[in-house]
Amino acid sequence: MSFTENPELALVRKAEQALAPVFAGFEENALYNQNKVLTAFREEKVGSHHFTTSTGYGYNDLGRETLERVFARAFGAEAALVRQQIVSGTHAINLCLSGLLRPGDELIFATGLPYDTLRTVCGLEGNAPGNLRDYGVKVTTIPLRSEGEIDQDLLLASLSPRTKMVAFQRSCGYATRRSITIDQLAPVFAALRRRPEPPVIFVDNCYGEFVEREEPLAVGADLIAGSLIKNPGGGWIPSGGYIAGKKELIDQVASRRYAPGLGGEVGPSLLNLRLFFQGFFDAPHRVHEMLKAAALFAQVFAELGFTVMPAATEPRTDVIQRIDLQTPERLLVVCRSLQQISPVDSYLTPEPAEMPGYQERVIMAAGTFINGSTSELTADAPFRPPYSLYFQGCLSYLHAKLGLINILRELKESL
Repeated sequence: MSFTENPELALVRKAEQALAPVFAGFEENALYNQNKVLTAFREEKVGSHHFTTSTGYGYNDLGRETLERVFARAFGAEAALVRQQIVSGTHAINLCLSGLLRPGDELIFATGLPYDTLRTVCGLEGNAPGNLRDYGVKVTTIPLRSEGEIDQDLLLASLSPRTKMVAFQRSCGYATRRSITIDQLAPVFAALRRRPEPPVIFVDNCYGEFVEREEPLAVGADLIAGSLIKNPGGGWIPSGGYIAGKKELIDQVASRRYAPGLGGEVGPSLLNLRLFFQGFFDAPHRVHEMLKAAALFAQVFAELGFTVMPAATEPRTDVIQRIDLQTPERLLVVCRSLQQISPVDSYLTPEPAEMPGYQERVIMAAGTFINGSTSELTADAPFRPPYSLYFQGCLSYLHAKLGLINILRELKESL
């Protein structure tokens, strides 16, 4: 890529100048969250002896136990389960649902239909063996209001003695709705807690960690879960997931993950634990880079006349940036040009394809060091109108900036 002045670079620089106040706000939040994580490391007295691995059953794994206390302290939880054996956010969420729900219970999603893969987990779409419907769990969804707000009145009216858990998906997923902020969640949680027998309040926290100053547990959630190859892994962690919240709930989920009676006492740290500590420590900084990249993409594409959500100057609660490209041709061009500027697999050409857990074809641009890592610069989209592309992540704002310049040039030359 040439570094000489060109129209694409000029457009990006103009956008950066307009975003200076927005970037300053991101930095203030990042500083707050970095101090929160640093404090957790210091209070748990993390040392180099915690970086060793374990094998077999994983009994008395001092590093794993300390890492989980660091996560719990940083997220404001009583306890946490942070495991290499959890392979994705969907896996972590499924452990929470299947670990706590029993036949005859009801699960209510208060933020509309959940993300595509979770619809399969719940039995809302498809008929995958072992879904919640298979086990006699009723799953209900409460649509959001037309303005994208949680319908608190309908939610409260829908509660029944069967309602064991109410789940909230903080991020928008592939939906056209806005992501749900901590301020929006807080009053709903408070209303649920005023019930005589409140249900478990669970939050899918994927893509939201360290974006705002508070996590859902601080405003009344009982349990949160997410992936370590998203925000909290900082781009370092090669696999895994986390669950944090009330200790009694964590114990139940751990029993589901391993076996009743064993719970969280087992689970070897086969991979270098230094990567897990270092990734979590680096996460607030990485999220800062991701947010700058998302705002830059929003600003530039909005100036070109595309619909974006959220707008560049709007408050953010996750790292996802949606851009409605309107045609399949543009979607292909943008995905392929992003792949071209990736450090890994830049020579590959993304194509829409069937994906496990999805009911329709999905296209993904992901030239990443860690397979499937959305804490790195990636984009994906369901191959359907309005051909909305969802950008997330980056290890470096500079890489995202180069990626955007390449996308702009390819769009101009191809269409």
